[in-house]
Amino acid sequence: MPTQTNYVLITPARNEADYIELTLKSVVAQSVVPLKWVIVSDGSTDGTDDLVRKYAADHRWIELLQMPERKERHFAGKALAVNAGHARMEGLKYDVIGNLDADVSFDPDYFAFLMDRFAENAKLGVAGTAFREGNLSYNYEFVGVEHVSGMCQMFRRECYESIGGYAAIRSGGIDLIAVLSARAKGWETRTFTEKTFIHHRKQSGALHSGLSERLHMGRKDYLLGNHPLWEIFRGVYQMAHRPYVIGGSLVLAAYFWNWIRGVERTIPAELMNLRRSDQMKRLKSVMLRRFHPAPRLS
Repeated sequence: MPTQTNYVLITPARNEADYIELTLKSVVAQSVVPLKWVIVSDGSTDGTDDLVRKYAADHRWIELLQMPERKERHFAGKALAVNAGHARMEGLKYDVIGNLDADVSFDPDYFAFLMDRFAENAKLGVAGTAFREGNLSYNYEFVGVEHVSGMCQMFRRECYESIGGYAAIRSGGIDLIAVLSARAKGWETRTFTEKTFIHHRKQSGALHSGLSERLHMGRKDYLLGNHPLWEIFRGVYQMAHRPYVIGGSLVLAAYFWNWIRGVERTIPAELMNLRRSDQMKRLKSVMLRRFHPAPRLS
């Protein structure tokens, strides 16, 4: 049997009153609760703080950390909030540290499952699970199980400290860069698809919506180093989903507009090369399966 693995959680929360109680209830109901859970209220002005205080009053391992209100909203705020939460863990003895979004829910054995995976594999640096968002879920044939969703990323402590935590990048992609950084240092990263959590808010919904979301997607793909061939494949794939054609076209337009302008990327060259290598391997694998399917056994 795997040995007990202690873990701590950090949750950045900015005006999450509509969803955070689902997350609070899920964590409190865990069969193995965290040693400490710091919820960092990043300038919340709704009822987020009151909800956290209600649960913290009954569970001493929950701490509310309030940060000043920010006029500007950008993705670097999440990294700054996580770093502030990490500082509150000083002096604690734990094996795994997790970043948990404030709009997710999961089964009572969720973290026990993940702690067992860390206990079984000493090389596992970052782990998470599949997720559902309404009727949608990732197709891991395209995404790859080496990527771990930023909505719930669990890090072995040594791994987290070796990569220096999250990079405060305003344009986004901090979760992707963290996973790639861990792999570049020799750690294994894994999404376990046999377990899922529910994401209650549409991705990027807090900052972008409608057609602007697709423009942001293409720009972010460029900044984070997507291979041009992979981006074309991705854009065509997006055209088959709402809003049909125009959505994928906007993704491609934003990507190649930034490329033509020579905009500086936000991802280090070493990590971009690793990302592109992954994408080309997956693209080749997808094409082989599509055009050369395995023969049926008689």
